[in-house]
Amino acid sequence: MRFGISAALTTASARDWAEAHRALGCGAVVFPFDHTADANTVADYADAARDAGLVIAEVGAWCNPVSPDAAERKRSLERCKAQLRLADEIGARCCVNIAGSDGPRWDGAYPGNFTDRHWLTTVASIREIIDAVKPKRTFYTLEPMPWMLPRNPEEYLRLIKAVDRERFAVHMDLANWMTSAEKLFGSGDFANECFDALGGYIRSCHLKDVALAPEFTLRLIETRVGEGSMDHAAYFRRADQCDPDMPMLLEHLPSDDIYKEDLRKARDLYNGLGCHGGNERSGG
Repeated sequence: MRFGISAALTTASARDWAEAHRALGCGAVVFPFDHTADANTVADYADAARDAGLVIAEVGAWCNPVSPDAAERKRSLERCKAQLRLADEIGARCCVNIAGSDGPRWDGAYPGNFTDRHWLTTVASIREIIDAVKPKRTFYTLEPMPWMLPRNPEEYLRLIKAVDRERFAVHMDLANWMTSAEKLFGSGDFANECFDALGGYIRSCHLKDVALAPEFTLRLIETRVGEGSMDHAAYFRRADQCDPDMPMLLEHLPSDDIYKEDLRKARDLYNGLGCHGGNERSGG
């Protein structure tokens, strides 16, 4: 396992950036620049990560390539292609996005997200992005979301088959698929379902927790690791069995200090499991 944080940290240079992550015990990083950065900066940071033994886990696209607004859809498709090219250039494990929404908010919940028309638009968008770039070193991936495609591991596997492109793979975020109390309280079994179906395709993972609020109606709330009900031991075991170098990245935390605290907690839990390669790859 290669733990990391979705924070660039405040540093003065590429070497300082890489050394700061390594000092925290990180084995993986998110690339801190997008395709608009100058070539020297991109090269410096990619080289610094490699020299420090850090895997570049992902390059984020984070836009809506299936937007119902034609102008936004075109801009988003071009951004996805540019980000995928960047990921391929620096040898990132993946370029990650979400499928996109059928409404004005790029990551929003809309009834149209689940129509046959939206499915076909999603398949076509993924094919267009991959075919335009033809990546050799990286993969285009989708992070699951609670209210858009793909809704479960079976649907993700069906999407992989429909897209039919070798360089389309999976970004795993188990917390984002916690869409019921049954899934949350059985998250260990659900982790097994996800990795049984998709393990060979998973390129990177996000790490957080989910709690069930006591108020009606059903309210599932994202929390810091250890403050919810997810079975992270099962998540870690299956990710490690899938790939001992699997990136596992904390995200959505409000400060560098909290990232550092939760990274320590996650690494302690992982190392306590006695998983293969834990101390070396997680930096312990």
